Amino acid sequence: MATWNSRGLRGSTLEDLINRTNEHYLEHGLALIQKIPTPITPINIDKEKRHITLAYFEQKSTVDYIGAVQGIPVCFDAKECNQDTFPLANIHPHQMAFMEQFEKQGGVSFLIVYYTARDLFYYLPCRQLQRFWERMENGGRKSFRFEELDPRFFIASAAGTPVHYLESIQQDLDLRD
Repeated sequence: MATWNSRGLRGSTLEDLINRTNEHYLEHGLALIQKIPTPITPINIDKEKRHITLAYFEQKSTVDYIGAVQGIPVCFDAKECNQDTFPLANIHPHQMAFMEQFEKQGGVSFLIVYYTARDLFYYLPCRQLQRFWERMENGGRKSFRFEELDPRFFIASAAGTPVHYLESIQQDLDLRD
């Protein structure tokens, strides 16, 4: 069983930005994307500060977000990276399997990776992630480098949408055709 502590708050800045983006999309009728809460069982609680200091995850999570964009099912996970090398250990096998199955059902799955040192957001399509994953499973690198990323999938900000990933979804769909 995995435990939760202050390290679990890594990525909260990225999630805040994505949540604001998703609210903007909803307000404008562009998408309905929900944050999937990870159920936890608190073990230690600081009663003065009213904070959970130790907890156990009740079950394995799949992805951070799921919903629909103009009738297209989407799911994605948000990851932060403070270096130019992203360790694939940050993705669990059950998450990879879920995203692959989601795609087989006609959905679009991806990661949004925030390169904090560069202040850049990247849309990593599932099929590109699958290539990195297969390389690792075949004895290759257990990570991917910034230089390996497709420059077409860097995410720009737009008014009211700090992580405007809808254009990346469209580009992903266009490349599939």
